[in-house]
Amino acid sequence: MTTLLPAFAGCNTLYGAGMLELGMTFSLEQLVIDNDIIEMTKSAMRGIPVNELTLGVESIQKVGIGNNFLAHKQTREYISIVSDPSLFDRNMFGDWEAAGSKDLATVAHEKVVDVLKNHEVTPVDADLMKDMKAVVDKADEAVRASM
Repeated sequence: MTTLLPAFAGCNTLYGAGMLELGMTFSLEQLVIDNDIIEMTKSAMRGIPVNELTLGVESIQKVGIGNNFLAHKQTREYISIVSDPSLFDRNMFGDWEAAGSKDLATVAHEKVVDVLKNHEVTPVDADLMKDMKAVVDKADEAVRASM
């Protein structure tokens, strides 16, 4: 049986992504970093599965006190259950260093360049646009009538 443990109680709004200096400055790199954090938060809010595999009691017993449980196969298999960030590097230091030792700002900048170069916007459905325009037109009429 799997039980989901809620990670947060009541938090459902995150804002300010990409903002620096109380919103006086905006950074695309900060935006993609904040997006990664928001995705990790949303993942945690969905809950953490708790069952025989995710608890890893048997693996803990096999590894033993004082030994390296973080390097154990089961830990590596289930480490991303709660969140799987795309920018934050969770590799061991040596692996991170061997991969070029890129800091978060560099990885975020590379992501921004990639998005600006390759992202394709999915057009909004024409019927939805028509409905949205009707809502805006109605609000505009109400404002004009109140003047």
